[in-house]
Amino acid sequence: MNKRKRSTGSSSAKGKSYGGSSKPRSGRSNASSSGTYSPRSEDAAKKVSTSHSSAAPAKSGGKGTKTTKTAALSKRPGNAPYRKSEPPRQYKVSEPDELLNFLLKHVKSGRNAVKSILGRGQVSIDEKVVTKFNEPLLPGQIVSISKEGAVAAPSLTGINILHEDDDIIVIRKEAGLLSIAADKSDDLTAYRQLMAHVRRSNPLNRVFIVHRLDRDTSGVMMFAKSEEVQQQLQHNWKENVQDRVYVALVEGKVAQEEGTISSWLKETKTLKMYSSSRPNDGQHAVTHYKRLKANREFSLLEVRLETGRKNQIRVHMEDIGHPIAGDRKYGARTRDLGRLGLHARLLSFIHPTTGKLMTFETDIPKPFLYPFRGETTSAQ
Repeated sequence: MNKRKRSTGSSSAKGKSYGGSSKPRSGRSNASSSGTYSPRSEDAAKKVSTSHSSAAPAKSGGKGTKTTKTAALSKRPGNAPYRKSEPPRQYKVSEPDELLNFLLKHVKSGRNAVKSILGRGQVSIDEKVVTKFNEPLLPGQIVSISKEGAVAAPSLTGINILHEDDDIIVIRKEAGLLSIAADKSDDLTAYRQLMAHVRRSNPLNRVFIVHRLDRDTSGVMMFAKSEEVQQQLQHNWKENVQDRVYVALVEGKVAQEEGTISSWLKETKTLKMYSSSRPNDGQHAVTHYKRLKANREFSLLEVRLETGRKNQIRVHMEDIGHPIAGDRKYGARTRDLGRLGLHARLLSFIHPTTGKLMTFETDIPKPFLYPFRGETTSAQ
C-alpha cells in the first residue's frame, strides 16, 4: 500500500521577537491566524482520507482503523495535541511577611526549589513579577505562582535604570547614546528603549522626555510616564530641580579654584552655540564651577548649572580657554579620552506626585581620573 508523507505544517514560536502585541501568548495556537490552516489544506486532508479508505482492504482490520485515525488527525495543523495553559496558583496575603517565608508556607517544596521558582520569574505580586526572596508582603496583596517563568526582558543598551515608579523613570545614560532622535531615523536612543520597556507591561504605556543630555555626555536623566507629569516638571523646572551637578574634564590648568561664567547664548545656522558679545542678545546662561583636581594638561571641575541651555557648559568652558577634553566642536585639541569629558553626576528634584526630595548621584567616570593617576584626589 502506498504511504503518503504528511507535512505537519507546524511552526515554532521560538525566535519571534516581542513586537508590542496586546494579546497575551498562550499554549493554544490560533489556526485562523497562524497561516497553517486553510480550506485547501482541509480539502487535501479529505483527499488523503478518501484515497486511504478506497484502497484495497488490508489483511488485518487493525491497519485500516489506524489509517482512518491518521487521516482524521491530518486536519489539525501540525498534529500537535492542544495543551491548555494552566492558570497560576494564587494566594492572598493575610499578614505582613517576606516573600520566601510566605512561599515556604504555601508551596509544598523545599527551600532550594522555592528559590528556583523565584529565580525563573514564576512568582508575581499583584501581577508584577518579583524575584527578590526578601520582598516585603502586605495584607491584601495577591501572590501568584505560574507554571512557566516570565519571558526575559530585553537587555538595555547604554542605559541603567536607577529608579522607576508610576510617574517617572530615572536612568544613567552612557556616552555615545542619543537621548532622543531629532528625526524619524531608526537610531538607537534612550527614549526608544524606555518606550519598549514600559510597553512590556501595557502596550498603551508611554514615556515623555523631560530634559536631554548630548549624545556624548553621560549621566543622570529623567523621563516622565505621562504628559501631565512631563508638563508639571518642565513648567516648574527651576522650582522642582534643587541641584544639577556635572563633572567636566577640561584642557589645561584652570587658575581659579572657583568661578562663575555668565553670557547670552545664540545658535549659528550650523547648529553651533556661541556667546554673544552683546547683552540681552540670546538666552541668558549662568554656569558655576569648582576645581577638584588640576595639573598642567587637565583640570577636573565640578559644574553646577543655574540655567539649562543647549551646550551651555561646552560653550562656557571654551569661553574661559579650557574646552572640554575631546570636544573638537568647541575648541578641544585632545582626543586621548575617547569620549566627551562631560558627565551629569547628580540630579536632585522634588517628586512631582509625592512631593518628596529625590537625589540620584553617580560615580565620576574612571577615564576622567586617569590624567591624575598617582596623585591624591578628593574628587570621589
